[in-house]
Amino acid sequence: GRPKVKLVRFGWVLGVMIRAMLNIWGVIMYLRLPWITSQAGLILTYVIIFMSIVVTTITATSVSAISTNGKIYSGGTYFMISRSLGPELGAPIGLLFAFANAIACALHTVGFAETVRDLLKMVDDVNDVRIVGAITVVILLCITFAGMAWEAKAQILFFIAIMLSLINYFVGTVIPTNREKESVGFFGYRGDIFVENLLPSFRGPNGYFFRLFAIFFPAATGILSGVNICGDLKDPTGGIPKGTLLAILWTTLSYLLISVTCAATVVRDASGNVNDSLALTNFTTHCTGLGCKLGWNFDRCEQNRTCSHGLANNLRVSASCNYTVIIIIIINYMYCTYYRLRLTCWRPEYHFYSPWTSLFGSFLSFILMFLFTWWAALVTFFIVLFLLGYVTYTKPKVNWGTSYQAGFYNMALSFSMSLSGVEDHVKNYRPQCLVLTGPPNVRPALVDFVGTFTKNISLMICGNIILKSSFPQHSSDMLVDWLNQRKVRSFYTSFTADSLKEGTHNLMQASGLGKLKPNTLVLGYKMNWQECKPESLQDYVNTISDAFDSSYGIAILRMMDGLDVTDNVHSAGVCFIPYVRSVFQTKQGRKSIDIYWISDDGGLTLLVPYLLTRRNRWKKCKLRVSATEKVRNGHKHAHEHAYKNIHVFSNRCAFLPLCCCSLQRYEETIAPFRLSEEQAGGDVQELKRLSPWKISNKDLEAIQPKVFNVCVCFSSLPVPDVTCPSSLYMSWMDALSYGIHCPVLLIRGNQENVMTFYCQ
Repeated sequence: GRPKVKLVRFGWVLGVMIRAMLNIWGVIMYLRLPWITSQAGLILTYVIIFMSIVVTTITATSVSAISTNGKIYSGGTYFMISRSLGPELGAPIGLLFAFANAIACALHTVGFAETVRDLLKMVDDVNDVRIVGAITVVILLCITFAGMAWEAKAQILFFIAIMLSLINYFVGTVIPTNREKESVGFFGYRGDIFVENLLPSFRGPNGYFFRLFAIFFPAATGILSGVNICGDLKDPTGGIPKGTLLAILWTTLSYLLISVTCAATVVRDASGNVNDSLALTNFTTHCTGLGCKLGWNFDRCEQNRTCSHGLANNLRVSASCNYTVIIIIIINYMYCTYYRLRLTCWRPEYHFYSPWTSLFGSFLSFILMFLFTWWAALVTFFIVLFLLGYVTYTKPKVNWGTSYQAGFYNMALSFSMSLSGVEDHVKNYRPQCLVLTGPPNVRPALVDFVGTFTKNISLMICGNIILKSSFPQHSSDMLVDWLNQRKVRSFYTSFTADSLKEGTHNLMQASGLGKLKPNTLVLGYKMNWQECKPESLQDYVNTISDAFDSSYGIAILRMMDGLDVTDNVHSAGVCFIPYVRSVFQTKQGRKSIDIYWISDDGGLTLLVPYLLTRRNRWKKCKLRVSATEKVRNGHKHAHEHAYKNIHVFSNRCAFLPLCCCSLQRYEETIAPFRLSEEQAGGDVQELKRLSPWKISNKDLEAIQPKVFNVCVCFSSLPVPDVTCPSSLYMSWMDALSYGIHCPVLLIRGNQENVMTFYCQ
């Protein structure tokens, strides 16, 4: 039921070119350019103009390339930067650019108010400027509130007024002079005046090149005015490049013509007193300088520095030099915006765009910011970094396909390829873990534990083996979001297979890229191994055996309450998985990490506990290491180096004696899987073939010396023998880890040396 609003769409002339020219012209052209010409001379003034145009033209080509890179919506410069560099950089630069535009409006308003004050010969120099400026801003605000149509009509009126003033200026330069004009320094076009004004004549505290460049540069800004209304253009893709570059061209020609006409018609110093004419007064003193050749004696005011007229002494021009703070803010914020704009283009269709030219322009803007005002440049970058950190911390949930994403991809690809050509060394070893978590939110403790010692230093991949007979799984995107919310730096991948062994084998072969490939398999302890199907138990043990055959290190985490949180959730009648805080997310305080080192597996058993102590939650924990007599006697040399190396790890280490294992628990766990030869009718081999998980007397006799001669350990994982039944192997692990009320990690390396003392 709402009335339809007719949208106003502008073409490239009215929407881009005229709008940009109006923002480039203004107080800068009328009040500063003649004074800069007098200070720097015509040659250096042209250098300043062309240097500014180089900066703005390179920026314009980058803007043109971005505008042709895709569909342009409302949002102006912020839209272009944010959609190309992301919201992290788009928001800070957008805020600075908006603030710089507001300050530029204040600059033009103050210049207009001072001109009105001088023309009307008002009394109060300060308050009159404030009153006129406030009235001007209110009028402009009312025009803006009236809508884009009224604003466009006002722009046409302003443009006509500026064009009439320019015509009036150039016509005035060819009108014959009189005595009053000559007394203030205007003599018409003369070659000697032009030659005199070619070279610089720096005066005052602002009399050096880069300060003059800084004062002039706001005259070159305003090129993004057409971009700011890109959503209201009929064809932003074609209108922005054409209108912006033509606006730069016409305004540059106007600056060049104004500079050369000023330098050719007006002397630097004039008294404004008609009695200083040599034709009226007989001067007894010797007359020097350019004024004497023109029939005027300006020596007295030049020597006393009291000349009130001429290019270098115009009061309206001198007043504009008091805007130092406004100028500093504008040039730094504008240069910062231009610097970012040149780094935003990605896949441009604009043929005149060159990434190397844009890089040169960015570097030039960066250098000029510090050459103009170094402290203001530092403040600007500090503000940008603060806003960048804030937006990065808040992490807006948007994806605009930025060039930063493309840059990160290229960097990751390049580094991965470079890393492939580097030979492995023990000093650079990292436990790169493939973790069989299933859906990661189902086993949060397992995810948190591995993420604790791999975060920021190593690779972690959460693998989910989806059996074909299982229920539908969660989406990958949801599980990746869960990992990010839990602040776990891990990849996630899934694989559909008929069995756990098949899926794990395929993941171990296919996971990773180049050197970023897993070398350690981490999985949870099978808590229901006594109640599950025998085929499932055999599949679990075969997975461990296959990992050893694939030269992987193995780590099995056991917790007395189990790892799967779905059991507790289902028992509580909850239909969703809540956020569960595991023990690995809390500070451990001054506790101990006990390491039972039974066999020399390359050092992985010692490396993982050490990596835990590098984290803040575990840094107060004490490492307590115990080793068997076999390790102490048979590997005495390595053991001595290990003892020294452990003290390097932590100065709170101690060696513990091993306790004797309980045989009762071991015998109780294997009892249900014993094979009675009397019940088998003497055909033990046939029953073993049909039920490989059963334990015969022969199997028990073969394994007993290996078990009973070794004391219980909480770290070293036994290697499953090919002829060892799965139930016997699981009972072995159960006997090693049963009754421990803290997490137990059964770990074994692949005999690859991972400790630095092996290479010394």
